Amino acid sequence: MSFNSSQRRAIITGASSGIGKATALAFAKAGIHVALVSRSQDKLEAVVNAAQAVGVEAKAYPIDLAKIEEVKEKIEEIIQDFGLINILVNNAGIGYTNSVSETSLSDWQEVINLNLTSVFQCVLGVLPSMREQSEGIIINIASIAANNPFPGWGAYCVSKSGLVAFSKVLAAEERANGIRVMTISPGAVNTPIWDTDTVQADLDRSVMLHPETVAQAILQAALLPKEAVIDEMTIMPSSGTL
Repeated sequence: MSFNSSQRRAIITGASSGIGKATALAFAKAGIHVALVSRSQDKLEAVVNAAQAVGVEAKAYPIDLAKIEEVKEKIEEIIQDFGLINILVNNAGIGYTNSVSETSLSDWQEVINLNLTSVFQCVLGVLPSMREQSEGIIINIASIAANNPFPGWGAYCVSKSGLVAFSKVLAAEERANGIRVMTISPGAVNTPIWDTDTVQADLDRSVMLHPETVAQAILQAALLPKEAVIDEMTIMPSSGTL
């Protein structure tokens, strides 16, 4: 089945703020219908209203992706409700800073579960319908932390490195089914992640990437012609690694 831009339907996780919100609005302006996933119903509804204002279908799905045993079924329910999905943007994640020696097992598991295992479950939720269409794009938002040993970011680095490896294996397995898998690894982005309790870092946010800049890269990846794929893209602040 072939889709033009007016028929494209996307699920975006972590869509209530930051990169996810900016991506939802960029997709909407490009005519892509969006199913938006996040924990916060109120914040999601605001993004839904903004997306609908530019003329696309948009709907909020408040889901806690940390409850990994429920994620696959929840994604399947979105497809049943919203319609066939041909773009999945796995953006939701948690930032975490602590030395490896001071990282508790529960903290480690929380980071791995949300940043990696929930993505695995989201993918399993969309694969059957994408295979049925013989078309699909899965865009996983990793980080330059996947390939850089930043002290104090151990669990986060491991989760994002795992996501990159997962993406590569998935791409190799699903290529024959018409499914393209892409990884986008941003440097520091000025999002609410820096305000969370789990991140202790004093960086100059004024020189970070804007979420809208990363969203444009995600949109460009999603709109590539069918014969092309971005295996992995790194997008950095022009000031370099902070």
